[in-house]
Amino acid sequence: MIVAKFGGSSLADSTQFIKVRDIVKSDIRRRYVIPSAPGKRNSKDHKITDLLYMCYQLASHGLNFDEVYAIIEKRYKDICDELNLSLQIDKTLNEIKDKIKNGASRDYSASRGEYLNAIILSNYLGFEFIDAAELILFDNKGNFDSETTEEKVKSRLSEVSYGVIPGFYGAKENGEIITFSRGGSDITGSIITSGIDGELYENWTDVSGFLMADPRIVKNPKPIKIITYKELRELSYMGAPVLHEEAIFPVKKAGIPINIKNTNSPEDPGTMIVNDHTPISSGNITGISGKKDFTVISIEKTLLNSETGILRKLISVFETNDISIEHVPTGIDSISVVVSNSELNSKMNKVIEEIRIYCNPDSISCYPNMALIAVVGRGMIKAKGVSAKVFSALGNSGVNVRMITQGSSELNIIIGIENDDFDKAMTAIYKVFENDSSMESD
Repeated sequence: MIVAKFGGSSLADSTQFIKVRDIVKSDIRRRYVIPSAPGKRNSKDHKITDLLYMCYQLASHGLNFDEVYAIIEKRYKDICDELNLSLQIDKTLNEIKDKIKNGASRDYSASRGEYLNAIILSNYLGFEFIDAAELILFDNKGNFDSETTEEKVKSRLSEVSYGVIPGFYGAKENGEIITFSRGGSDITGSIITSGIDGELYENWTDVSGFLMADPRIVKNPKPIKIITYKELRELSYMGAPVLHEEAIFPVKKAGIPINIKNTNSPEDPGTMIVNDHTPISSGNITGISGKKDFTVISIEKTLLNSETGILRKLISVFETNDISIEHVPTGIDSISVVVSNSELNSKMNKVIEEIRIYCNPDSISCYPNMALIAVVGRGMIKAKGVSAKVFSALGNSGVNVRMITQGSSELNIIIGIENDDFDKAMTAIYKVFENDSSMESD
C-alpha cells in the first residue's frame, strides 16, 4: 500500500486535479490520498488557507468577510464545474461560512481548505471520503495523541479499500478541530502511512525532489536521488527547504521510505528518503546548505583546558539569557560560541559582561556577520580527501575560512565564513564535487 500526499500547488486548479487523478490511477497500490488546500496558481494568487485565516480574523472582529469568502467559493466552484462534477459544493460552502460568522475557531476556519478539497477529490477519484477528525486525535490539552490515532487509523482504514483523507487537522474527543502547524498535511500523510504499515509514503509537490544546493545561489544543481533521515535533518537544520520536520518521525519510526515527487513531472524519480542504516556504495556528499547572520563570541584564557567547569559556566550565560547555541568549537586555551544574530538581538552587552564575571577570561572577541555552510553526506566517512577538496575550492575562490567543525559521526563539515563570501563559497564547494565523477549520486 502507498499513501500519496499532494501539496497545495498540486491541487491549485482543475488542470492540476486531472494530473493528480492520472498519477493516483496509474498504480493500484495508491490506496489513500492526502490533499492539501488549493495553493497559488500564479505569483499574484492567494493560498486558500491564507484567505480562510483572513475570514476568521475579520469575523472575530465583527467585520464583514463576504468579499474574501466569495473568492474562496469561486475557486472551489470553478474546480467542480471544470471537472464536470455533479457534487453540490454550495451547501457545504454555506455551512462553513455560517460557522465562521457565528464564532468558529481559528483552527476550524483554517482546516476547511483541506476539508473541501478532500470532498472534491474523493468525488473525482471515486474514493471514499474519510474526515481527518475521525482519525487524527488530540487530547484535551490539544496535544497529538499518537497511540489512539494509530488504533483509529488501523481499525477505520481496514474497512476502506480506497480513501481520501484531508491533511493538516484532526480533532479532540469532543469534536473540536485542531490543526498542526503550517505544512501539517505532510504530518497527516506520515501518520496515515505509519498507521496502515504502508510500503511507501509519496509526497507530491512542484519540484522533482531535493537539490544538492540552493538553486537561487548555484546554477542548475543536481537532484539528490537518495538521502537518509539524518542527512535530511542536517540539511534542513542549516536552512535547506525540505519537508515539515515533524512529518519525518512517524514513518522514520516505522522504517518506511518517503519519495518526494513532482506532480508536473511524475516520470522524474524524485528524492527517496531512506532509513539511516541503508547501505551506501560510494563515498559521496549528499548536499550543501547554509545560513547567514551569525556571531562568534570567542574567549581566551591561559590554561583554560585544565580549568574544571569553564565550559559549563560559559554555556550557562547563554542559557540564562534564553539564547540557543549553534556550535561550540574549542582549542587548548580558547572556546568559541556561535549564535544566530536573531537570538542575540539586544543582549550582546549583557552576555559579554556576564562572561567576564563568570569566566574571568584573558580576552573576549566578537566576530559578527558570519555565515555557516554545512557539507553533508554519510558517504564522506568512506571517502578520502573530502575536506581537502572543500578547502581547496574555498582557497582557490579567495574565501577566507574563519571556523571549521566536524561532528564525530563525520556526517557533515561545518565551515564559518564572512556573510559577503556566502554565495561564492556555496558555488565553489558545489562545483568541485559536481565535476568529480566519483561523487555522483547512487
